Amino acid sequence: MTEGLFILTTIFVAYVVYQVVNDQKISGKSGGAQEAAKKTVPAEPPKSQTVVKEAEPAAPATAAVEPAAESSHPAGRAGGLRDPKTGEVSNAYTNYRFTKRWIKEALVSEGLLPKVYKNNELDADTEASIKAALAMLEAMDKYRA
Repeated sequence: MTEGLFILTTIFVAYVVYQVVNDQKISGKSGGAQEAAKKTVPAEPPKSQTVVKEAEPAAPATAAVEPAAESSHPAGRAGGLRDPKTGEVSNAYTNYRFTKRWIKEALVSEGLLPKVYKNNELDADTEASIKAALAMLEAMDKYRA
C-alpha cells in the first residue's frame, strides 16, 4: 500500500513540475509579444480610420504572398528536393534535425554549408544559415523535384 502511494505521489509531483516549467516557457515567449502588441495598438482609434487602414494593407499583403508561392513551386510541380544519384524525392526538410542525410551532404558538397552539423551544434545563427542554404539548394535544377 505504501509503495503504491509513493508511486502516485511521485507521478503527481512530476506532473506539477512539468506544468510549471511548461507554463514558464509559454509565458516567456508570448508575454513579450503581447506587451509589444499592446504598445503598438492605439487606445481608441476612430472607427472610420480603422476600417480604411485595415482594408488597404490586407490586399497588397495577400497579393505579395501569392506570386512568391507560385515562383517556388511552379504549376505542375509538387515541390521538394530530388537526390540526383537515386532519384529519391524528399518533401520534409524544413527541420534540419530530421532532414535526410543526403540533403545534408548535398548542402556541404555544393559549398552552401561548411560541414554537416550535429544536433547539439545548432543555434539560431546556424539555423538561419541552414535555411538560406536550403533555399539555394531548392533553386538548383540538379536537385529540383
